[in-house]
Amino acid sequence: MAALIYAARAADCPFEIALVASDRENAPGLDLAAAEGIAIKRSAYTKDVFFEQLDAFLSDHAIDVIALAGFMRVIPATFIDRWAGRIVNIHPSLLPRHRGLNTHAAVLAAGEPVTGCTVHLVTAELDDGPILGQVEVAVLPGDTPETLATRVLIAEHQLYPRILSDYVTRQEGGFRTASQKPVPLPARR
Repeated sequence: MAALIYAARAADCPFEIALVASDRENAPGLDLAAAEGIAIKRSAYTKDVFFEQLDAFLSDHAIDVIALAGFMRVIPATFIDRWAGRIVNIHPSLLPRHRGLNTHAAVLAAGEPVTGCTVHLVTAELDDGPILGQVEVAVLPGDTPETLATRVLIAEHQLYPRILSDYVTRQEGGFRTASQKPVPLPARR
């Protein structure tokens, strides 16, 4: 989320971060966003109520694209349908391999020489949807899930703003490039 906030400040960035929302009232990303002058939505509601309120809040703020950033919840199909083609996610593996959680441990257990990260459109299937971009990261001898996660996170911070920029300026979507307002949902960690 922070990488997207700071990337959006570059003069040539085609998107702005209009607001940051979380289903956890005390998510650390909310404090960072507020300190950076970005509108926030704190919520401690149940999943169904959260997504209903989020939908209304996003509509009220004329949000065009939702950029998930560490949002570790399954999103209801009704919400995904409402925002189809406008929810982007980053995942810490080279999808379609290693969907879900514990991706770095899975890569190491499989003995794979490379892993990486993927930016994709969100669909009702977990960690599925059209892939917008990927970056490979070498697996080094002696890597642990933690050391691998650290390097993959660096790649994520580089890839996500670039792919989001490309996505919001695409021609077929019909979005207005001067007013793209993706909203990252901050990490739950």
